[in-house]
Amino acid sequence: MYEKTYPNKRFKLTFQFLKKHIDYHHKILDLGVVNPFSKIMTSNGYHVENTKGEDLDLDTTTITNADVDVVTAFEIFEHLLSPFTVLQDIKANKLVASVPLKLWFSSAYRSKTDMLDRHYHEFEDWQFDWLLEKAGWKIIDRKKWTNPTKKIGIRPILRWFTPRYYIVYAERIK
Repeated sequence: MYEKTYPNKRFKLTFQFLKKHIDYHHKILDLGVVNPFSKIMTSNGYHVENTKGEDLDLDTTTITNADVDVVTAFEIFEHLLSPFTVLQDIKANKLVASVPLKLWFSSAYRSKTDMLDRHYHEFEDWQFDWLLEKAGWKIIDRKKWTNPTKKIGIRPILRWFTPRYYIVYAERIK
């Protein structure tokens, strides 16, 4: 199946988690522009639309006007100054979201060439849980996984044992 051709472990595990919780007939709004993972979802039969690249800290119109069943947010909330506002504005009743976890041995990601490709937040799992709860979501399922590298050194060794990604399936609290 297509799952064997994923470019990396993160895509494979993210797709398995999505498939576990979201049926193919659901309409999905994926936060962020069209990307390799939204293409994977579409090629596997999901009905996906993406936001258009607007600054979601300033403009959540696409989110509030979306007629969808599910919102997905894969590694997007760490780029926002105020993920709380976005989470509150989601009208769909289901959310699948993943974030990179804060690593005690590595500072937050900051691109040297792209001012927009920086992390304002890298969450501990409990912080992301709390953010979701405060924004009106109940976590139904969660998973963490590591992101090993083939580099040499102390930090690459720690990456074999320390979870880097955290994904949740949540439902809107009525």
